[in-house]
Amino acid sequence: MKLSGVLQRCRNLTISKAIMCATGRVRRELIGFKRGFSTYSDDPELGEFLDYLDRLKNYEKSGVPKGAGTDSNDGFDLGRMNRLMERLGNPHSSFKAVHIAGTKGKGSTAAFLSNILREGGYSVGCYTSPHLWTIRERMSLGREGELVPAKKLNDLFHHIKQIFDQSIELEKGSISHFEVLTAMAFTLFAQEKVDIAVVEAGLGGARDATNVFSSLGLAASIITTIGEEHLAALGGSIESIAIAKSGIIKHGRPLVLGGPFIPNIECILRDKASSMSSPVVSASDAGNRSTMGGIGRDKGKPYQPCDIVIHIEKELQLFVELFDVKLWMLGHHQLQNAVTATCTALCLRGQGWTLSDESIRAGLEHTYLLGRSQFLTSEESEAVGLPGLTILLDGGIQPEVVVTTEVTIAGAGSRTTSASLLKEAWIRASMELGTGFVDIGSKAYGDFLEDQTSCSVGVLKHEPVLAVVNSVEDSMKAANRILRKRAGDQSGLIVVTGSLHVVSSILSCLHR
Repeated sequence: MKLSGVLQRCRNLTISKAIMCATGRVRRELIGFKRGFSTYSDDPELGEFLDYLDRLKNYEKSGVPKGAGTDSNDGFDLGRMNRLMERLGNPHSSFKAVHIAGTKGKGSTAAFLSNILREGGYSVGCYTSPHLWTIRERMSLGREGELVPAKKLNDLFHHIKQIFDQSIELEKGSISHFEVLTAMAFTLFAQEKVDIAVVEAGLGGARDATNVFSSLGLAASIITTIGEEHLAALGGSIESIAIAKSGIIKHGRPLVLGGPFIPNIECILRDKASSMSSPVVSASDAGNRSTMGGIGRDKGKPYQPCDIVIHIEKELQLFVELFDVKLWMLGHHQLQNAVTATCTALCLRGQGWTLSDESIRAGLEHTYLLGRSQFLTSEESEAVGLPGLTILLDGGIQPEVVVTTEVTIAGAGSRTTSASLLKEAWIRASMELGTGFVDIGSKAYGDFLEDQTSCSVGVLKHEPVLAVVNSVEDSMKAANRILRKRAGDQSGLIVVTGSLHVVSSILSCLHR
């Protein structure tokens, strides 16, 4: 579908009347959240720790330098992270890990797999990024997957702060925000004696701060998808991105591929695995027959019933049949993430981890993440000023109205693309794909709706309307007005998509 191609080229959009794609982050349920939303947006107890982090280089805020994620002279210095871990006593050597890289789907796959392991009775540490409200979301612990308590994180920071101070001095101030967070997470997991950690790479793989696990410490690696995100930082081509992400493959340890991948990209990944004597399992294997049914509802919440059938007889023999699995993470991409996690669980079962079919089913069915295919309740829609409207937080296809907007990223605007530039990107992609649109231009959308010449019935019925509104809240109201003008009394759907930063800005509105 042509419009889906436009959507793949444009990010940070608020799109109405669509069903969208998602990626995710971790947790079975977020403890301390009410109706699916956080009851806090910061942690006063962590003030000193957060101030400490703010003084460090934060590439989430400033953007990643060109080539920084490649395994080259331009790449991040992974030796610096290894030296930091040595000063901390190499805490990551005290537990097994599953390492996940990929352009999309890392967090959702981590969530599915973490919950499968918890259902098997294991204590799991899960480390992901970014977060919606509190930095504690990046680290979940134990058999229940609770967020790390603020006091525990604060106590740990003060216990090892001297080592951080020493490392910053020895490394001439080059220790980064993400390196300290990663070191904190691995030290925390060792302190809590987790059985296994599920770790999401931050950028790329080869030079990422999380890539400190040896082949002895790695249970499996996962590469979910390969796309063109962070193109400059990862070498400038989709092939260089694949090479960077393949850096998490370790000698003799199984590699699980999500996909599907285009042939030359899959070849790069398989060749790297072959050079490392690593068996490969593909979630897109012809022996995997997984299907998804229509949307159902349980106590008012939407789910999709799925059949997951995996029958692989290649480098590793994997078999499971799970019928009528209720996935609360909606969309075919989430089914693919669930299959990827299931393949990984079967690999672990082959290594001696006790993971029954029932544990796999329960883990998949207990996974739900904020901001991924998340429908707001009627009360929440009313709280953001759009009563009676269905609002979905995520990504997707077939828009009738496209409103580009902008938000800050990690509290700063240096990485924010302006709404006007996003609009230009949409226009270029639309022209490239031969799709039409109605450009409101610089006039206010209210004026546009009153202009009977440009807002004719024919125009409104056949072409997507393109608008620019700088505020996320106002962009939703603009989409609502334009959609109602087009659809009359018919109900509509507004989708908020582009990044978790956009989603977070909407969720924050509910607590003002």
